Amino acid sequence: MTLLGKKIGFGITASFCTFDEIITVLEDLASTGAEIFPIVSEMAQQDSRFHNSGEFLKKVRNITGRKTICTAQEAEPLGPSNPLDLMIIAPATGNTIAKMAHGIWDTPVLLAAKATLRNLQPVLVAVSTNDALGAAGPNIMRLYNTKNVYFVPFGQDDAINKPTSMTAQLDLLTSAAREALAGRQLQPAIVVR
Repeated sequence: MTLLGKKIGFGITASFCTFDEIITVLEDLASTGAEIFPIVSEMAQQDSRFHNSGEFLKKVRNITGRKTICTAQEAEPLGPSNPLDLMIIAPATGNTIAKMAHGIWDTPVLLAAKATLRNLQPVLVAVSTNDALGAAGPNIMRLYNTKNVYFVPFGQDDAINKPTSMTAQLDLLTSAAREALAGRQLQPAIVVR
């Protein structure tokens, strides 16, 4: 399935160590001709030891050609008045995954995901959490069994030093987006690195 002309929300949450990879993924997604609507959680709008927020948001704006959606009020029109074809959450932290699994829609990214699901369109989740095989595990599995929720294939990123940590294989995000739009989970969903 082509992504050309598809309206794709791209929600960024606060897994700061993945932000360099996120820029690469956004560039790849933009090269498909999709219309990308960047949405950033409040936490991801803050500086961290990994990045300067202002510089990061400027890169996102330059790639997508759109102002970043930073508040719930700005995200609200992505529901009935300006629906998305697909919502991507990359990176999706354990906190974001937990809230989504339990119907808590209190950030711009989650509100956009809720609106997309309400419109019966797919949401694609790119896991990035240190406790995927711990406390976040039940929430991931709950979403895995939720209609119209798909995952970028993910696996352990450092099994020896961080045995419960898992992250999405972000180079598969564009392929996973095509599959999600076709109503399919990209396989294998769990990858070995």
